[in-house]
Amino acid sequence: MYDRHPYADLPELPTFTLTSTDVTDGEPVATPQVSGIMGAGGEDVSPQLSWSGAPEGTQSYVVTMFDPDAPTPSGFWHWSLSNIPADVTELATGAASNPPKGAVKHRNDGGTDEYLGAAPPEGHGPHRYIFTVFAVDAERLEVTADDSGAVFGFNLHFHTLAKASITATYEDVGEG
Repeated sequence: MYDRHPYADLPELPTFTLTSTDVTDGEPVATPQVSGIMGAGGEDVSPQLSWSGAPEGTQSYVVTMFDPDAPTPSGFWHWSLSNIPADVTELATGAASNPPKGAVKHRNDGGTDEYLGAAPPEGHGPHRYIFTVFAVDAERLEVTADDSGAVFGFNLHFHTLAKASITATYEDVGEG
């Protein structure tokens, strides 16, 4: 596993509270949040997320799911959703396919704009899946649905007021 975090270069930020009925910090993700598209035996269903305590000045939110342990120099972006209106503080299970009005779904590293569940290579060991909600100081980030995770992250860097994360895990041990 690589020892890096996708937000390590961001300035230290205040935090707020993020909870989920579907993913638990430090625990393996359940089958619905594992990828079927990538052959890991799951369902590619985005988890329920709720947040509270964002700072004053929050005008929108961004949600991401990132695997820093993917065998690439840049990790793997599984999910990015921006421009979530400031009055939205929860995404229901499966909301990635039907996001709140005004929100923008972004391309993941699998080439789609949907939630792509956990899918580490078999035998690669456990991977961390970091679900993060960012409080943003702008109603809209100036990014398109086709921008890469790097471009998306670059723009997010300049507008983040605070963040909240849950880090879940998953390991594909095969059927042996």
